[in-house]
Amino acid sequence: MNYIGEHLLPGQIGHFFAVLSLVASLLATIAYALAFRTRELTDKQSWIRLARGLFLAESISVLAMFITLYYIISHHLFEYKYAFTHSDRSLQVEYLLACFWEGQEGSFMLWSFWHCVLGWILIWKSKEWESGVMMVISFAQFCLASMIIGIYFFGNKVGSSPFVLSRNEGFFDQAPIFKDMMTGALRADYLTLIKDGSGLNTLLQNYWMVIHPPVLFLGFASTIVPFAYAIAGLLSRKHEWIKPTLPWASFSAAMLGTGVMMGAAWAYESLSFGGYWAWDPVENASLVPWLTLVAGLHTNLIYRNSGYSLRPTYFFYIISFILVLYSTFLTRSGILGDTSVHAFTDLGMNVQLLLFVLVFLLPALFLYFREYKTIPAIAKEENTYSREFWIFIGSLVLFLSGIIIISKTSVPVVNKVLGTNIAPPEDVEFAYNQIQIFVAIVVGILTAITQYLKYKDTSKAFFGKKIWVPTLISVLISLSISLFADVNYDKKGPGFLFAIHMAIFASVYAVVANALYIWKGLNGKIKAAGASVAHVGFGLVLVGILISSSKKTVLSWNTTGITPLQGDPKAKGNPAGDPAENITLFKTVATDMGKFMVTYTKDTLNPLDRKRYFEIDFVAKKGGEHFKLYPDVIKQNKGGEGFSANPAAKHYWHKDIFVYITSFQENNREDTTTFRNREAKVGDTLFYGNGFMILNKVEINPAELQRKVLPGETSLFLDMTVISKDGRRYPVKPGIALKGMELRSLPDSVLSQSLVLKFNRVLDQNTGKLEIGVKESGAITDLITLKVYEFPMINVLWLGVVVMVLGFVMSIRQRLRESGRGALRVS
Repeated sequence: MNYIGEHLLPGQIGHFFAVLSLVASLLATIAYALAFRTRELTDKQSWIRLARGLFLAESISVLAMFITLYYIISHHLFEYKYAFTHSDRSLQVEYLLACFWEGQEGSFMLWSFWHCVLGWILIWKSKEWESGVMMVISFAQFCLASMIIGIYFFGNKVGSSPFVLSRNEGFFDQAPIFKDMMTGALRADYLTLIKDGSGLNTLLQNYWMVIHPPVLFLGFASTIVPFAYAIAGLLSRKHEWIKPTLPWASFSAAMLGTGVMMGAAWAYESLSFGGYWAWDPVENASLVPWLTLVAGLHTNLIYRNSGYSLRPTYFFYIISFILVLYSTFLTRSGILGDTSVHAFTDLGMNVQLLLFVLVFLLPALFLYFREYKTIPAIAKEENTYSREFWIFIGSLVLFLSGIIIISKTSVPVVNKVLGTNIAPPEDVEFAYNQIQIFVAIVVGILTAITQYLKYKDTSKAFFGKKIWVPTLISVLISLSISLFADVNYDKKGPGFLFAIHMAIFASVYAVVANALYIWKGLNGKIKAAGASVAHVGFGLVLVGILISSSKKTVLSWNTTGITPLQGDPKAKGNPAGDPAENITLFKTVATDMGKFMVTYTKDTLNPLDRKRYFEIDFVAKKGGEHFKLYPDVIKQNKGGEGFSANPAAKHYWHKDIFVYITSFQENNREDTTTFRNREAKVGDTLFYGNGFMILNKVEINPAELQRKVLPGETSLFLDMTVISKDGRRYPVKPGIALKGMELRSLPDSVLSQSLVLKFNRVLDQNTGKLEIGVKESGAITDLITLKVYEFPMINVLWLGVVVMVLGFVMSIRQRLRESGRGALRVS
């Protein structure tokens, strides 16, 4: 059947290049393998030329697929499953790229794209190592191509293609509207019934999600370069790869670290768990390879300068790439669906994903242990007063930290494989923090002192002379923070609080010692100070994390006693948490919130991004500071219920005021509540659901209320006071206006109490008995519930990330210069 309106050519082009990519990458692997094994120079060059041509075909194929898929998404060709599932017509242009990352197929394509870019740089720069390194990268490209090929092989599906048609995936089988009444087949004009796609997940509609995934995947992709050099070294039994790998390892650590922290920034601005890190399994799966990669980078430096630690360097570079593959399995198999807020869904590729890990893990470990004894090693133990000894200890600590994190993260895998039912800890964050706080202490101190040690041996007198000044300064600064910065996080007991203060000292020590080393140890030679600058940044990151997390303060304590929040505060995915930490604001009613008076002034629906923005007015009680924040909500899609909240923050140099919506209620529904008539006299008390009210007096034609009265009318107003359960007092004055025989009611309301009062009539003039209408209705007002935090010194964290990445960039330039000069040592 010919289906009306379908655009089949883009899909056919995409499928063609997907097959070409698979074939070209496999042939390139074989050609590079033959070049690697061939010793005769002419034959080697011939195989390398062929392999380069095949890699060019692979690169063109990946780029063509990328362009084709973007065309399908941007032109809203909903006959294709990928466009229908991940986009809609209302998406802004910048979010069309984010549609790539939402789906597994597009993210695999992005990963493959970065391999192509890195591959051409390696072809240009790796010289005699090209065949061995590119053999590994081409094979990885073959594995990635198999993930998006979407074909059946002996009855088993291999990969998932982004170019499949929706109708071929059974999308319309359960929808009678798409069926021909006579034949039961899909209607030829089915596309006319599809008005829009499912749309991009609301959590991904943020500018960070346009730039964070490409950077993170560049970090993931780049870990293959040290891995490929290590495999080539094991196969050839040549170990000179250590020198050209250093800049690549620095680059990979910089990119992966930047990608991870961009994810933290996205979480801070888009996820409503109140922070930038929650030890989410997907966060952990990205962090652990970075830890082991940094460990390998440091042992690489040890070997270059002292001849020690070549074996650990092989291991760390191998395990870093394997952990990237394992993180791919964790996040894409669907196994983390119940424990992570942003894992991919299961596409039925679990066996293939597991094979992706094993096809690299098993051969790499076999080679490593087979060649272990042939890897050069110095039998003599390192001197404990040597730089290499303590750098190795630091690398080992980073590795053990990663093992602990990935072990806890892998509990769902253990449960599934072994059939166990190990429950996650009640306090997930503390389960990680109680161990990682000691990692921070050890690594912070080692980051400080190792710069002042020499390779091979350092005299105690020399070390003591150099280290005492930074130690004294760090003690004074950290004591000042401990004594005067009010770091008193005692929720987990005095032992953990003491560990926090020790970690603050270690972090400050890392910053101060490395800054002084740049000034005195390197005599201000900033070009040679890349490692020290990166260490300063790392120390600042630790300082920012420790202070902002331990001093994070809830500002939004519920002082009104009113809350619309329901559900278990500890339930997964509940952004509100404890209702006592959420303040309810009624529209236009100024409310006391500790340091501030806050007012929900208005809200606006932006038709462009479909977000409802709430204007929250903050007025400081002291100093008169005044600012507005605009948190927003967007309606959930992808089967989600309700709304997703996006935070807003007021940035200062020393803190952030961070706010997000936990619930909201619009006055857009019919008010079916009726007035209950009550009798009262002056001085009487009437009760309502949240308190009571007192009738103070009756006023005739009060001057201050004449604006409510029309010319010729006589008015009577009741002067009343509403007192809520929490002791708040609200003046209210319902009234009536009389003109001849006509009576007009002038009701008054207390919005924050959802209360409307109406003066109906005088029942008995002699006794002063009056009739008052009382209505309690949630439909009379708009209200929102907020959670507001104060994050002190959080900008130290972001500054530290920038400084650390700058240090990595400086190190890369330094290593490249030294490599060009054939340097043997790194200062």
